[in-house]
Amino acid sequence: MTAKQKTAIWGGGVLSLAIIALAAIFIIRQLRPEAAPVLTGVVLVDDPDPQKQAPIGFASITATVGGTHIRARGDASGFFSLRLPHQFGRPAPVRLRVESDGYRAREFPIAHPGEIQVLHLVSSSPAALRPVAQPVLISKSVRVRYSEQTSITTIEGSVVKVFEVPNKGNVPCDMHLPCSPDSKWKGTLGSTVLEGQGNTFQNVRVTCIAGPCPFTRLESQTPVDHGQNLKISVLNWSETTTFLVEAEVVQTHPVEIIREAYAAVFGSSMNFTLPATAQGATIEAEVGGREIIYPMGPDLQLSWAVCSVKMTGNGTKQFHCDLKPEYRFK
Repeated sequence: MTAKQKTAIWGGGVLSLAIIALAAIFIIRQLRPEAAPVLTGVVLVDDPDPQKQAPIGFASITATVGGTHIRARGDASGFFSLRLPHQFGRPAPVRLRVESDGYRAREFPIAHPGEIQVLHLVSSSPAALRPVAQPVLISKSVRVRYSEQTSITTIEGSVVKVFEVPNKGNVPCDMHLPCSPDSKWKGTLGSTVLEGQGNTFQNVRVTCIAGPCPFTRLESQTPVDHGQNLKISVLNWSETTTFLVEAEVVQTHPVEIIREAYAAVFGSSMNFTLPATAQGATIEAEVGGREIIYPMGPDLQLSWAVCSVKMTGNGTKQFHCDLKPEYRFK
């Protein structure tokens, strides 16, 4: 067999192996399931004005993939997430059915499950807009007032105290605690107590002012007697040392702070939030030329608007109000 024939046979073998490898890769890719995408999105009110596309909370979501149904429920913000099943070969089409009380159920074909889905529902009983000859005008400067409990700290004075930590230097420790940090010399743990008498201390400074200070160490500053007093401990492993303690005496008082915010008005609706710590909330608005204060109970009820409230994970309350037909913002 000539060298040329050997080369031809070798080349043909390599080509055959390459074709087999490509075919195997193609078959594996066809049989391997596509990664199951997580389909995420949000459900909103259907309105041409983006500022009125309020979230629809706790909607029921059903995804149909081939003959498989996957169900999920949105959260208070309208967000939903569901994992689609693994699919072999060409992915089957995905359809979503969205249902929520007060809205018409709707189906959505999903062309790209990996994208964020923004879905809109129409109210099943839209408010009838009847013409009003002379609507009652409400100022857009709707104020929300509430109180929060907090505390303030005031400086009542200062304290200065001197104390000694007696000890005899160069005495071997021999495991008789307390000892120096290297366990070589016998030490003494001295302490003093600052009496708060109903107050507390801040900016505590402990300073060695006499004696072999380099051979001392501040061990602790510990609240004692239910936090009313402060115990200060110092380790000394040489001759007697003297310490100066200085601190500010402070007192904490509970106070109530009144806070004020403004509602965000868009068209015929308004939105505002209240923190979880808000108490005694009221709405102040100019209605028909008169300043009126409306106390807010557990559920906000106004004579001139229909309101809803949603609670977020951190306790913040989100309010959304739509004016009644006979009222207008000015």
